[in-house]
Amino acid sequence: MGKAFNIFAAFFAAIGSFLFGYDSGIISSILTYSTFNAHFHNPSKALTGAVVSTFTGGCFFGALGAGWGSDRFGRKRTIQAGCVWALWGCAMQAGAPNIACLLIGRIVAGVAIGILSMVVPLYNTEIAPPKIRGFVVGLAQQMIGFGFIAANWVGYGCQFFKDDKQWRLPLGLQIVPAFLLLVGIHFLPYSPRWLLEQGRDEEAHAVVRYLHSSSWETDASGTPASELAEREFAEMRDMIHAEKHVRSRRISDLWSTPAMLKRTLVACGVQMMGQFTGINVINYFGPQMYAALGLASNQVLLVQGIYGALGPIANLFFIIFALDTVGRKRPLMFGAGSLVVLFSILSAIVASFPPGVGTPNIAAQRAGIAMIFLMSVTFSVSFGPISWVLASEVFPTRTRAIGTSAATCANWLMNVLISEASPVAMQNSSWKYYILFIVLNIADFFIIAFLFPETKGKSLEEMATVFGDDVDVGEVLDQHGDHVTEVKASAAPPQQIDEKGT
Repeated sequence: MGKAFNIFAAFFAAIGSFLFGYDSGIISSILTYSTFNAHFHNPSKALTGAVVSTFTGGCFFGALGAGWGSDRFGRKRTIQAGCVWALWGCAMQAGAPNIACLLIGRIVAGVAIGILSMVVPLYNTEIAPPKIRGFVVGLAQQMIGFGFIAANWVGYGCQFFKDDKQWRLPLGLQIVPAFLLLVGIHFLPYSPRWLLEQGRDEEAHAVVRYLHSSSWETDASGTPASELAEREFAEMRDMIHAEKHVRSRRISDLWSTPAMLKRTLVACGVQMMGQFTGINVINYFGPQMYAALGLASNQVLLVQGIYGALGPIANLFFIIFALDTVGRKRPLMFGAGSLVVLFSILSAIVASFPPGVGTPNIAAQRAGIAMIFLMSVTFSVSFGPISWVLASEVFPTRTRAIGTSAATCANWLMNVLISEASPVAMQNSSWKYYILFIVLNIADFFIIAFLFPETKGKSLEEMATVFGDDVDVGEVLDQHGDHVTEVKASAAPPQQIDEKGT
């Protein structure tokens, strides 16, 4: 099949990321609906805050358990488990008769999104060839963006209903993509690296050839794709077999050596930095920020809908044309530096032209909205896609699931912290709250510049060299009576495989 099927498989798996974006985005619209507030007897700010925070709390625990599940049952089956949780959570939210049922549904849906937010990038990382891994894994962020777009416009459209359908319908629509992914991913192959971990080498070989081989594709040097697939399989087979002899799956492995500690700090660091950009303050509390700039209530959801479309467009161009060319470090540094400037300008605008004081300054409103829109674009060509790519590609296979789980948990932990603190901080501090993100992005810039490695174009097995691991594959295999895999000069065309990867 080759590259086309590889991209299709990654895109289909990223429906899980679409659910992530939709479920995260739709709640900001629902909380503004009159029928929602009437049905739940005008819940207090503490309760509406709980509607957001219970979801992100569930995401943390879902990501925490997904590391064990993806090692035990495989990446594909764990994605299906996430879909089952999503169906349960969506049904509880859409049919909630009271606030308690809604909150439980938010927790259950959060567990689902936590699972999917961790396993989808992991699965896509392990099926992607090195040269386009940035694009393939970046599809997760692209689908998150599409989910936010869908949520914003569904939210905008449903405001015109006058009964409970106004809020039940947008919550219930999540069932459709969840069911599609649950059924459809059954027909996609298992991760070849997970199959090698299970000792199913022949199945893994067939999957690699099916995903990465084609009778007509070649690389820049003219080497046939089938030969490149054989080389990649040999490399991953030897490294994974060597790791099985020298590594365990204990959580302590994440800091057992200087090289592993650096991997863990980079993965967790880039996920936390994604939250430190301040993007989720805009995503979750955008309507409040627009109101703080002086926009009328009937303009807020429309502007939020336009805002939601900008990021995915920028992200798509970035992952197609730039991510696998310019690498990981330079876009991250660009993102951190640009966000320092944008938050500084936004702070100055709000401080100089306080909303609600005197005659509204239309030029200041437009400039403030422009800064927020530019933040979305900046995030989408830096931390948005790269945080998922980098966090899932730096670990060795033996600890990749637990390492990616730890990094995703760090993301959700910071997400919970910011979503809880932001409403109070924005109310009490106004523009001064943005100074926090200026300082954090300055720190991010220098940490990335001096401590982050460049991983562009490296195979997952070559990360051992990037991070300075001291595992000699040939020596380890010889000591344990194993042997280095011989690379075949040519291979027969890949055969059709069934859903087990055979």
